[in-house]
Amino acid sequence: MAEAHASLGALLGHARRRLSVSFIEDPALEARMIVEHFSSTSRKEAISNPDMPLPPPIVAAVASALDRRLNHEPVHRIFGFREFYGLRLSLSAETLEPRPDTEALVEAVLPIVRKTVLSVGGCRILDLGTGTGAIALALLSEVAQAEATGVDISVDALETAARNAAENGLEFRFTTLCSDWFADVSGGYHVIVSNPPYISQQELAELDPEVRHFDPLRALDGGNDGLDAYRVIARDAGLHLLPGGCVAVEIGHTQKEDVTAIFERADLRLFAASKDLAGSDRTLIFEMK
Repeated sequence: MAEAHASLGALLGHARRRLSVSFIEDPALEARMIVEHFSSTSRKEAISNPDMPLPPPIVAAVASALDRRLNHEPVHRIFGFREFYGLRLSLSAETLEPRPDTEALVEAVLPIVRKTVLSVGGCRILDLGTGTGAIALALLSEVAQAEATGVDISVDALETAARNAAENGLEFRFTTLCSDWFADVSGGYHVIVSNPPYISQQELAELDPEVRHFDPLRALDGGNDGLDAYRVIARDAGLHLLPGGCVAVEIGHTQKEDVTAIFERADLRLFAASKDLAGSDRTLIFEMK
């Protein structure tokens, strides 16, 4: 807005109007998120004290954030973090932004981790393509006796995951490993989890700009048919599963049959599947035959 000073209510109205464009589904929500984030205010304050004056640096920060959002940059990329399963996770250029759909994978695996702890006193988790560390750290936050190794080919992602572990008090049970999938992995694990790249190359070109331009391509590109990563995971998982262990993967909503067939050919049978909140197939869990 033109003036250097603004009231909270006026800034919210200005932000909502600027974000009223075709590709933003809920401009009022996003305007509130941005203004509250940069002004450290709450919705309650917006209602009870809309005339609260805001200083020029806050007005300028909001204006810059609105420009970035209108350039299709997602809100949480602008903030630099996202909440996932109750954890605040920092984002970086080479990490996928963790999304609520992936919480379905955490929910599916948690009972297995807890059962393993009750049975053997601990649970070793391997998170392939860990990114922000979201899946592994969510599991560790729920089960104190579990420990996890986050694997990624990106050094930037591993540094981000390690920072997220430290910021959430989980650094003593989380380690990182730079590896191309299983290439440098040794030892056995009770649970192997992964949200691998599963977008086909044809679909990549059709993604929304928010995803196509701001999520790392390496975390999205699943090859010609979107299934390349599943073939690698299925091929080598059995070499690193402890007795009674399992492999849990997130999938695209049309991939259940194809991914199941890939794992079946690698002598891993499907024993559990679950859907996300939208009712789409999202999680498959396999065990050795």
